[in-house]
Amino acid sequence: MTTESKDYFVAGNRLSAPPLAPGLYVVATPIGNLRDITIRALETLAAADLILCEDTRTSSRLLDHYGITAKKQAFHEHNERGKADDIAARIGAGAAIALISDAGTPLLSDPGFPLIRTLAEQNLPIFPIPGASALLAALVIAGLPTDAFAFHGFLPPKAGARLNTLKKHVDSRETLVFYESPRRLADTLAAMAEAFGDRQAMVALELTKRFERSHRGTLAALAAEFADAETKGEAVIVVAGAAEPSAPAAADWQAALAEAMENQPLRAAVDAVATRFGLKRKEVYDAALALKHAG
Repeated sequence: MTTESKDYFVAGNRLSAPPLAPGLYVVATPIGNLRDITIRALETLAAADLILCEDTRTSSRLLDHYGITAKKQAFHEHNERGKADDIAARIGAGAAIALISDAGTPLLSDPGFPLIRTLAEQNLPIFPIPGASALLAALVIAGLPTDAFAFHGFLPPKAGARLNTLKKHVDSRETLVFYESPRRLADTLAAMAEAFGDRQAMVALELTKRFERSHRGTLAALAAEFADAETKGEAVIVVAGAAEPSAPAAADWQAALAEAMENQPLRAAVDAVATRFGLKRKEVYDAALALKHAG
């Protein structure tokens, strides 16, 4: 492993990257605009003994732009399991290795998890170098709640499996975020409208690029908008979570409780009504006692 400083360029200025400690550096790269990269990411990539790239040709565009000449190696979903032990051995021997994906933050619908798990099991150092993420970029402009959200990546490509997967999330109350390819965007929006109903949503396209755009509306409206549209670039779909259930009318559940108590023991009647109406058991139990004493 070399310890000498390595260079990178910013706006034509040559800068030296300090040496790196041994370990794997998980480096976020731009999702479109090449300027969306941190100084720390550039230093890390310039100083790394090896850069693991999802596609070396795609990554070369970024690395060449900043004059980074570090050695590159292809690391993708088809070879990552076979390479994990060798990479771990190199890090154990003192290498500093960077992991990048084609765009954005590695491991988010991109390769890397088997390697991270292997290193974690061997207690080898792993360093996050945070930066761009299509997931977060879309979430913060969607106009939907961000206090709780769930990322589900790419949905299954086949229609039946896609709809079944969506139906599993019908009752989720957090904001939902998905990635989708332009070829399947229209079909996916139609499936979402079928599974989720007329919820608010946003489709973000070409994030940070020249033709960046976002479309907001109900799922039904978005499905209609993209039904015959020719779409380019991967999309991020952000969907509102399920609405909070409205509280049942007291008269309704108390009437059901009175009826249940005519045919069941008190505790069984309480359990049945609490479950049926989504109520706290104590509230129903107190009402049951009041009915019993009143009778």
